[in-house]
Amino acid sequence: MKKIMEVQRIKQVKAEIEVKTGIVRSPEDAAELASEFIGDDDREVMFVMCLNTKNEVVAVHRAHVGSLNASIVHPREIFKSAILNNAASIIVAHQHPSNDVRPSQEDISVTRRLHESGQTLGIQLLDSLIVSSNPSIHTSLKENGYL
Repeated sequence: MKKIMEVQRIKQVKAEIEVKTGIVRSPEDAAELASEFIGDDDREVMFVMCLNTKNEVVAVHRAHVGSLNASIVHPREIFKSAILNNAASIIVAHQHPSNDVRPSQEDISVTRRLHESGQTLGIQLLDSLIVSSNPSIHTSLKENGYL
């Protein structure tokens, strides 16, 4: 007989953090929250905001830390925290350490892949943002027609 492992528990490590806004009503709200967490990081970070059905942020997660100019992510890394937190939808954000918020072809491709994955899982991707250290300087891929 072959031995297999039974998963009995998946544990999240949680930390409570005070944020200015708990409800996301616009890309500006999401950019403000993301910039607060990752806006001045020196490497690309993929950040996930998990939302309930009222667009209240129930959890945030640094899903992936990349290099100076790239962050290759897989949908399973993005949606893991959404599933564990019973999220109805997510908003993802990342920053370019150069503070250039123009989307690359890779940014657009990843966004479309996450959108398709979310449809399969039943967790809607509401937006994909590129943020900077200044919350008012950001790009919404949804507003730009890529989502």
